[in-house]
Amino acid sequence: MTSHIPPITEDDIAQFLTNTPGFFERHAEVLASVQITSPHGARAVSLQERQAEMLREKIKGLEQRIMEMVRNSTENAAIAHKVHQWTGALLQVKDPFDLPQAVVEGVRTLFDVPQAAVRVWDVAGPYIDADFTQGASDDARAFSSSLTMPFCGPNLGFEPAGWLAQEAGEPAQSLALLPLREGAIDSATPAFGLLVLGSHDPQRFDATMGTDFLSRMAELASAALLRLK
Repeated sequence: MTSHIPPITEDDIAQFLTNTPGFFERHAEVLASVQITSPHGARAVSLQERQAEMLREKIKGLEQRIMEMVRNSTENAAIAHKVHQWTGALLQVKDPFDLPQAVVEGVRTLFDVPQAAVRVWDVAGPYIDADFTQGASDDARAFSSSLTMPFCGPNLGFEPAGWLAQEAGEPAQSLALLPLREGAIDSATPAFGLLVLGSHDPQRFDATMGTDFLSRMAELASAALLRLK
């Protein structure tokens, strides 16, 4: 009479061992005799040694993640300190006419940005003919209002990149464009200006970089430059 009992599969064995946690306690010699291939060569190692290798690899990965978190935390703290210094400097500017230059100089010196420029529009009467109000076309103003977060990426010939060239003499390879508006940067309020950061390094303002600090910078610059309106 032919048996119809299905053969035992690997899944059956795995399920049995999972459901029988005391098996290896009762049969320790089986556990000690299990050998598997090491990932670091063709040699066979015991199950305990392989588990130790896996644990070492896991600890190494965790150490790398911790070091990365510490490095990011240190960098963020340094940037936050620079933002604090920049804010303090802007608060000390007495004449609103000097604010655009203070914004630009602070960005260059504190944040090591090679090129920076700012343009504002719809300003009060005393500032209408100032240099920082010149050169922003209707298209540039509309583009600034369309930004609800800083733009970071390559210099694709944006009009505001020309504001940098007027001062630096060399075209920037990457840009950060920070809209200036009253209130939060992501609001629907029309922009009244644009802060432009540029670098000769194509990767300095990469399209994949985070923009949280740039957004805070845009809001701080906006709050300061509102005194021109």
